[in-house]
Amino acid sequence: MQKTFFLWLLLFLLYAKASSQSNSYTDSLRQKIESANKDTNKVNLLINLTWSYLFINPDSTIIMAKEARDLASELNYSEGEGVALTALGEALHTTGDFPQALEALFNALRISREIKNKEIESDCLDFIGIAYVDLGEYRLGLNYLYQAKEMNDKFPLKAIKRMTGYRMSNIGHAYEKLGKPDSALVFQQQAQILSQNLPPGPESALILTRLGVIQADLGNQAQALSYYRDAVQIGDVLNLGSAQYRLAELFYTLHQPDSSLHYARLAFINNQRAVEKQWVLETSNLLVKLYKEKNNIDSAFHYQKVSLALKDSLFGPEKFHKLQLLAINEEQRQQEIVQKQKEIQQENERFENKIKIFSLLAIVGVFLFLAIILYRNNLQKKKANGVLGKTLSTLKATQSELIQSEKMASLGELTAGIAHEIQNPLNFVNNFSEVNTELIEEMKTELRAGNNEQAIAIADDIKENEQKINHHGKRADAIVKGMLQHSQASTGTKQPTNINALADEYLRLSYHGLRSKDKSFDATLKTDFDESISNINVIPQDIGRVLLNLYNNAFYDANEKRKIADENYKPLVSVSTKRINDKVEIKVSDNGNGIPQNIVDKIFQPFFTTKPTGQGTGLGLSLSYDIIKTHG
Repeated sequence: MQKTFFLWLLLFLLYAKASSQSNSYTDSLRQKIESANKDTNKVNLLINLTWSYLFINPDSTIIMAKEARDLASELNYSEGEGVALTALGEALHTTGDFPQALEALFNALRISREIKNKEIESDCLDFIGIAYVDLGEYRLGLNYLYQAKEMNDKFPLKAIKRMTGYRMSNIGHAYEKLGKPDSALVFQQQAQILSQNLPPGPESALILTRLGVIQADLGNQAQALSYYRDAVQIGDVLNLGSAQYRLAELFYTLHQPDSSLHYARLAFINNQRAVEKQWVLETSNLLVKLYKEKNNIDSAFHYQKVSLALKDSLFGPEKFHKLQLLAINEEQRQQEIVQKQKEIQQENERFENKIKIFSLLAIVGVFLFLAIILYRNNLQKKKANGVLGKTLSTLKATQSELIQSEKMASLGELTAGIAHEIQNPLNFVNNFSEVNTELIEEMKTELRAGNNEQAIAIADDIKENEQKINHHGKRADAIVKGMLQHSQASTGTKQPTNINALADEYLRLSYHGLRSKDKSFDATLKTDFDESISNINVIPQDIGRVLLNLYNNAFYDANEKRKIADENYKPLVSVSTKRINDKVEIKVSDNGNGIPQNIVDKIFQPFFTTKPTGQGTGLGLSLSYDIIKTHG
């Protein structure tokens, strides 16, 4: 069916409900129908006329919808039959015949899914949903309304998108009936936003009325009154009666019976005019209460008869029985669909299994062929592997030599630092020893001269110098013992270690080691240790090697920059420690040339170095990485 048909369908849903619909259009449609041949065009004309009469003359609508349905069925025009059944279902819903309405809508839904027409399917789901809500099956109705909304959101046509506000409002209406005013308010407000560009009409009046109901549920009577009056002001024939009923209901709760009676009478008249049987029923019940309270028994009895007749017409035993049969039939149909889908799925699985078996056999054949080829290649590879094994042994031996070379280089750096550290206290020992020798000669001279007091003073100086000699001797002894401990091979046993002291000690050793090679080098050492760090379990010899490698690299880089920088450049090497949760961070930085971005990813690779040939093996950072990784 042409897309223009759906535009008409939706435009009539939104606007053609008003009684101000002109007769010129319907007359034109009637003339075209009378002269049309029995083809799909006539079906489309009948459907358009059906929608134009839907909320003006439901009985005529039902007749025309059935005629369109029968002609479409005769022509095997499934799309037209589906739309005609949709119009028929909504017309029967309007007249309050829920069993036949749902039967028509479910048939339309079945056809729409068979021909995969999403537009018709979406309309059916929406009309089925609101019908179930009117029947009091709120959750079941909400399920269908959500399906309609999800399908509607995917439609590309702008005209179909315009139904979104109406459908959002229906979902909000279902939530209000379920006693969830907060959810209902969200959807009604979204519906109001989506419909704000439409001219005032049925949709606007419907949403305003429903917003008023929610505000009344929330206890906001003043706001509810404002929404109801705005809806009445629009003057839409279809929703005028329902808005007036809500006004009457609100005034009744506010104990204003005269105002309530006034709007209830208007609501009864306008709902009858719009053929809204459910609203006529609700209004009749309210009028019965109002007239009873005024002791107007005759009027109360009149409206009670109207109410009973409508209630029997809408929800009588016969209708209830039909609804039960319809629900059973629909459930059986759904089960048949599920069973058919299972059978199709099983058949597909059997077909897929056959394909898999054939594919597996083909793969096995290919593997057998490859196995023969691989067997022949394997014989040749065994010969090649013998050569490769010898080469690998040679490479491993070379690697061991290089690693040992790196360790010896580190040991050399460490030795140079130790020598410098020991030299300092030894200088003190030698100097004080020489001074003491001179003082002893002076003391002998004073004793010969009989100056005992002067001799005693000199003896005190000698004693003080001896104490200094002892102090610096012990200092040298401690340095030697500590260095011997650090230079020993790693036992692999962790022990409590003061990280701050270890970092500071190796910083000085590395610096003095470089100074012993290049007396012109001078650098500023900056430390920032976190004193909250207590002793932690590490292998001190291994961590010492890591620190030494980092410091040596930092001093080397700073020294290289010094050689090319101006006289204002001052080498700086910094080290800091910091506790981070259950870990310790040691950070070493320098103000040298830095690491080029293109080699950052390579610096931990074994044998990678940026130093000139002969000055580095490229194993320092690789070994450091392995040590830190081992420590976790």
